[in-house]
Amino acid sequence: MTIVFCMVFPVLLLFAAWHDVSTMTIPNWVSILLAVMFVPAALSAGLPLEQIGAHFVFAAIVLLVCAALFYLNVFGGGDAKVIAAASLWTGLGATGTFVIGMALSGGALAGFLILMRRMTFEARQPWLARLKSPDEGAPYAVAIAIGALFAAPGSPVIAAGMARVLA
Repeated sequence: MTIVFCMVFPVLLLFAAWHDVSTMTIPNWVSILLAVMFVPAALSAGLPLEQIGAHFVFAAIVLLVCAALFYLNVFGGGDAKVIAAASLWTGLGATGTFVIGMALSGGALAGFLILMRRMTFEARQPWLARLKSPDEGAPYAVAIAIGALFAAPGSPVIAAGMARVLA
């Protein structure tokens, strides 16, 4: 069952990225489901309750920091919630990898958007027109998903799920 529970993590992150690209929003249910599904995944991976609690405390701190960054207009509310939910899975141990992966892919995303917005072509799809518009932000869930997936092997929950696949 650990494998099934752990598949929720990449699937929801990829859905959040796709939804952000296509609509510039991330549904609240994605972050909620990520947080809720962490519990059965962690339990099936054999994490002790103290470690599960530590993951929740860490994610709450991340949510507070991200909420402050949202209020400072650094990024959107959906981004803040997905970062906190992904941090619940990655935990403190994989935070450095998560943040570096998110920052590097966010920089690449920004560079791509700058180049695309300077190109002269007519965007016929509404989502592409939004991406091309200099008045729009960046669909940062793409960078969040890449950073979180890059950090996933450092997560005790994902590591346990991967170990079961490889065993």
